[in-house]
Amino acid sequence: MKLLLAVTGLLLLLVSASCSAITLRLDPQIDLLVLDGRKISGALLRGADSLELDRGQHQFLFRVEQLHHDQKESVPRYQSVPMIVTFTAVAKTITIRLPVLQTKRDRQHFERNLNFQLVDESGKEIMTLRDHLPLTATADIEKAMLNYNRTRQIASVPRFAHPLSVSPSPAQLTADLSLTQKESPSLQRWFQRFDEATRQQLLTLVKMLRTS
Repeated sequence: MKLLLAVTGLLLLLVSASCSAITLRLDPQIDLLVLDGRKISGALLRGADSLELDRGQHQFLFRVEQLHHDQKESVPRYQSVPMIVTFTAVAKTITIRLPVLQTKRDRQHFERNLNFQLVDESGKEIMTLRDHLPLTATADIEKAMLNYNRTRQIASVPRFAHPLSVSPSPAQLTADLSLTQKESPSLQRWFQRFDEATRQQLLTLVKMLRTS
């Protein structure tokens, strides 16, 4: 119980601190693959409609997936090529606005011209750098982005051209809060809204409380 109260208090502090953070709205059609040089777990984002970002420069790799739903499973009806976008976050909310992708011609135009938009909470377009990332089916997307940033291309970010320090996997991050989640499942939903750096900070504090 003491641990739950402590974690709840820490979450409230983190929520207060995150008021200056930026919310990236996630369209259900967007499959976020790599964020700031690190591969993103689909399981971590499943069901989430937004992601919190720090202010400053960010880069992410994504693709658009439109699924065909049948009685047994959901299979891709359309899957775009991976696309890179680099931008500087200063607004309160950022939304990725996709064009109409109903026909084959729409999709070809989209992939050729990258005619999506990033807009802020006022609907004003945010300046971005965009590019494609050629990938094979078996490619390591995190390594591919590393190589892309090393070659100083259109949307490259030099600081993401080096391997990031090893951090716990999403499964490990979730497991570290397993006791707390059993007591209060709503904490998991809060936990998943934070960026990775904030989650790691929270978990460090939780571990310190458990061993104290």
